Parts: sequence; C-alpha cells; structure tokens
Amino acid sequence: MENLVYQNFSNINLNDDFFITLKADYVEFPRWFEKKAADGECAYVLYNNESLIEGFMYLKIEDGEVTDTTPQLPNAKHLKIGTFKFDSAGTRRGERFIKKVFDHAIKYNADDIYVTIFDKHEYLMILMQRYGFDIIGSKDTANGQENVLLRNMHRNNADIIRDYPKFNIRGNNKYLMSIYPMYHTRMLPDSILNNESHSIIQDVSHTNSIHKIYLCAMEQVSEFRRGDIIVTYRTSDQPGNARFRSVITSVCVVEEYRNIGEFPSLESFLKYAGSYSVFSTAELTKFYRTKRYPHILRFTYNTAMTRRVIRDRLIREVGLREHGVYWGAMPLTDQQFNHMLDLGEVDASFIIN
Repeated sequence: MENLVYQNFSNINLNDDFFITLKADYVEFPRWFEKKAADGECAYVLYNNESLIEGFMYLKIEDGEVTDTTPQLPNAKHLKIGTFKFDSAGTRRGERFIKKVFDHAIKYNADDIYVTIFDKHEYLMILMQRYGFDIIGSKDTANGQENVLLRNMHRNNADIIRDYPKFNIRGNNKYLMSIYPMYHTRMLPDSILNNESHSIIQDVSHTNSIHKIYLCAMEQVSEFRRGDIIVTYRTSDQPGNARFRSVITSVCVVEEYRNIGEFPSLESFLKYAGSYSVFSTAELTKFYRTKRYPHILRFTYNTAMTRRVIRDRLIREVGLREHGVYWGAMPLTDQQFNHMLDLGEVDASFIIN
C-alpha cells in the first residue's frame, strides 16, 4: 500500500533514484535540499510498497510581493508549491498532492497559490489548470524559463472543480449520507472515531484523493444533483450503540448521479467506477451482476470536519429527528446544515456564500 507522509527533509533519502530528474532540471537542488534539512523543514513524500520514493512536494508560505516572476505577484500571503514531482501510475496520485496543497492554503489563510512549471511537464500543467490554476506569467532562471500558474483563493469561478475545495451553500440541497465503517475507512482518510480536534495537515492517507465514487442501495440518493452538498455520516461500529458511536465526518459536493442500469456492459461500468471507487474490481463485478447497489454517486471530498459530532448531539442540538426518518440519506435544512458546520468546526474559508 502506498503511503503519503509529511516528513522532515533530514529523514528523506536524497540519493533515491526519484530525485535524479530533479537534480538534472535544477542544478542547485542538492544544495537547496540540504539547507531545508538543516532548517528542520518538511515535505510530503509518497512511498511505494518497497519504501522507494514516487512523489515529492514542498510547500512554503511567502508574505509580501513576489519579485522574481513576470509579472510580479502583489503584496499578499502566497502559498508557493516549491518543488512538486510524482511518477504517474494511473492511480490519481496528483490529486492526493493537490488536496494537500489546498489543505495548507486554507489552514494558513493564503490569498493565492502559485507554482512554476516547465513546458515539458504538460501533464502537471493540465492537472493544475483543472483545479483552477491559470497561467499568468513566466519565471526566468538559470535552468530555463518556467510558466507561472496561480490560483486565486478569493475568486468564485462558479464551478465545483475550479472552486475546489470551497463549496457554494446557496441554492444547493444539503443531505446527510451514511457510510458503513468498513467502507468509510477505505474511502475517507478521517475515519478515526473520536470527537477531538485533529490536524488536516498531518492527516495523510493513501485514500486521500479529491474525487470519490460510492455505490449504495439508498433510494433517495437518486435525487442528488450536481452541486448538492453531502455531510458524510459514519455509522456505528457497535450495533445498538449508534447514539454515541455514529458521527458526522466530512463535507462533500455531488458531481454526478448514475444508475448502474445505465451501463450497457461490465467493461463500461468498470471503466467509470474503477478509478475512484473504494471497491475492488471483484466487488464491483459482483455489484454489477447482482445490481444490489444500483445507485452510483460521484462526489468531491472537500474537507474533513475538525471535530466529529456524535448522533446524540445531532438530535439534541441540531434538531434531527431520532425516529420516523431514514438516516441513510436525509435532507437537511440550511439551518441544520450550518449548525453542523459550526459544531464540526469547519473553517469558514471553505464556504462560498
């Protein structure tokens, strides 16, 4: 299982073959790396099953003007993606890193995020542009000219992907959606059952990608539409103890609803569901043949709740009904949803009003 960790430079092996191309692109890279190690700084590192490096990203907050780009960046709090490289393996690795970029930007209240990329790294440029980065200029260095891509964290693009991880709370339906613990653990990285605060910066996982696909049998899910907001509800891991063991954990945004009957073949279904699903190919094949879970939901994983809120508080404080309603997929009023955000201590920076 791949492992994405936030690690001190001094604990990262600079002699790993992964760094060969970075040393070739940036002659000063070894010296820069050693300085970061001496300063006690950290970076995100993706390790494979053999503990070899297959991804690396360094993030840095810069306050003030940025004068080494053309045009210069104005006086603001900038989050710079200082070094970013990963070996593509068709496993959505880039998204795991991008999610961490946004986690940092929100945590440190950055006005924008910028990164410099050579033309030859076309895949990386396309990936960044998908999530709202625009090419706004260039940077001349001893290693050649790089493109400067910038994401303004205050601009509303009216697009759920280009605005990610922010979500628009106006005019969209809100739902509580339950997920069994065994699937929640596999799909969302913040599945530890406690209601203590935790850090989204340190919360790293191989499942920490932006897009998710979930299959279920809950009929109401068929009413979900693009832009609707989901509060994920991790059901109890102890039968009969839901009131104190079930918790809300995350805020997500619906991208698309599909019915499994829409897919004319197993192959077309696997192509759609396989890359973002928590289920194995064998499980998906079984689901397709039995049609046991006909409702397919694709959504973005926008933020973990800083504090888990148990079912007991949802009933007593938020006003959710304990009986006579189905907690599998439950519509929420704006007031209930906003109360959940407050109790879950969701940073207001995520919210587009």
